[in-house]
Amino acid sequence: YAMLLSLIFLIVLVAAIVGFVFRHEIKTNFESNLDLALKNYNVTADRHSEAVDTIQRTLHCCGVQNYSDWERTEYFSQKGIPRSCCKNQNDCSEDDLKDPNKAKLKVFVDGCFFLVTSTMESKMSIVAGISFGIACFQLIGIILSCCLSRYITNNQYEMV
Repeated sequence: YAMLLSLIFLIVLVAAIVGFVFRHEIKTNFESNLDLALKNYNVTADRHSEAVDTIQRTLHCCGVQNYSDWERTEYFSQKGIPRSCCKNQNDCSEDDLKDPNKAKLKVFVDGCFFLVTSTMESKMSIVAGISFGIACFQLIGIILSCCLSRYITNNQYEMV
């Protein structure tokens, strides 16, 4: 049992170190994937398009860096900026969304990349605290299971 807990502890420790070391690469990769999701938005109604809509609605943002990122997509030439960028769904017409100057007043102007990364960074202290607490319980479990193993080994002849 101690060996299993030690293995899990080491895996979590390695994952945390790798995540910390490669955090900049993770950000860059996220930005390029978000940009790719915008370019392929609604080509096929897939989960990537749904994820973009959910991010934009939830965080009140639009595009990667700002709302003008949509102008470089194929979707914009057909339908304009997506409705998930609208500040007020009832006050957002398709004509407004096709004109970048009108859209600026109707949609969220901030980009999603900065909001997602800042949200993740602000929650990292909570995740780190919870992870540290779990690691402490794992270490206590390892120590107690080693103590139990030693106790059983020392007293095996007394049990008979």
